[in-house]
Amino acid sequence: MQLKSVNTFAITIMLGFTLIILFFSGFLDFPLHTSSIPSTKNQILTTISVSEPDPFSNLLGAFKKWDSQVGCAQFRGKHKGLLGNGLLLDSSSGSLQNVDDGELKCNELKMDHVSVLVKGWTWIPDNLDNLYSCRCGLSCLWTKSSVVADKPDALLFETSTPPVERRRGDPLRVYMDLEAGRKKSGYEDIFIGYHAKDDVQSTYAGTLFHNNRNYRLSPYKNNDTLVYWSSSRCLPQRNQLAKRLLSLLPSHSFGKCLNNVGGLDKALSFYPECIKDSKEAPKWWDHLHCAMSHYKFVLAIENTKTESYVTEKLFYALDSGAVPIYFGAPNVWDFVPPHSIIDGSKFSSLEELASYVKAIANNPVAYAEYHAWRRCGVMGNYRKTRAASLDTLPCRLCEAISKRNGRNAKAS
Repeated sequence: MQLKSVNTFAITIMLGFTLIILFFSGFLDFPLHTSSIPSTKNQILTTISVSEPDPFSNLLGAFKKWDSQVGCAQFRGKHKGLLGNGLLLDSSSGSLQNVDDGELKCNELKMDHVSVLVKGWTWIPDNLDNLYSCRCGLSCLWTKSSVVADKPDALLFETSTPPVERRRGDPLRVYMDLEAGRKKSGYEDIFIGYHAKDDVQSTYAGTLFHNNRNYRLSPYKNNDTLVYWSSSRCLPQRNQLAKRLLSLLPSHSFGKCLNNVGGLDKALSFYPECIKDSKEAPKWWDHLHCAMSHYKFVLAIENTKTESYVTEKLFYALDSGAVPIYFGAPNVWDFVPPHSIIDGSKFSSLEELASYVKAIANNPVAYAEYHAWRRCGVMGNYRKTRAASLDTLPCRLCEAISKRNGRNAKAS
């Protein structure tokens, strides 16, 4: 029995030395902890833990402190070739179509002018109507008027179903659905959706999703109330999540859901400087960005957690100069600038998330870091997100129609 134990021990030692030799020779490649990129969350918490709490309200003052202690050169170096979640920036990730990389081959276009008549819509803004000068000399007429486009090359449907059949010589049928379900009508020749797999992708980024807003952003942030939240579609799952998180953080809720400010349309009572036009009755959207800008954080929860479904809820918060606390698309980092949002899914609990938010709120340098992407011009994939937005949809749709030769396309 004793001899067997000695032999077992000797064999174990030999195997151990063998593994060490193989490892250092490069035959085996175990992932080293030091070779992985540490999470931004842990880096910031480490920094904050050794610094005194410094509640602040002056955003520009926070920027100055960040400039002196960190600066754009260091931020660019940290995020060179990286997304905000520490993953390598990969243009082939599949979340966004490559619409601004010069990939259009002009010889693929079969028409030099395309007209699109919008037949059914809900939120497509009127000021999208225009005559556009696109790539390769293509001109694109986008209009809701059948007088302007009396013989369109394509008909765009958003709220209604396209014709069941299309004969040669008829306009191409385009169907658009940017809702989470993203269902095709079954009768379209071209489908527009928010996903890169669709014929033409349209993200929720860009300016045309929020026209007629007051962009008078506040340079001062509330210290006593940290989070802005507004929702009037009280979905049970979203409501439950918001209620749990907001019970842990000082917040204002302005919508119908979980309202705690004494009623609807109270934002202008809090911030009268956000009135867009004193001669007109205010609308909830015309002072949205201005009101958001008074808060350090905006809670943004999507209606549903779906891949690539990143909506205006997130982009409104970014544009307002607040830091979004986001719950939604699992691949959200493919759409936003590096280190620009707080991804709620990356925390083990809502309590941990709330503690992190409070720590950031009391550290001007750590908070200013969430704005560095804008100040230092570090866009990451956000550049591609904007390029694939509604702002550029007319030209991109007209290119797709031209490739199919418009009315002269085969019957379907």
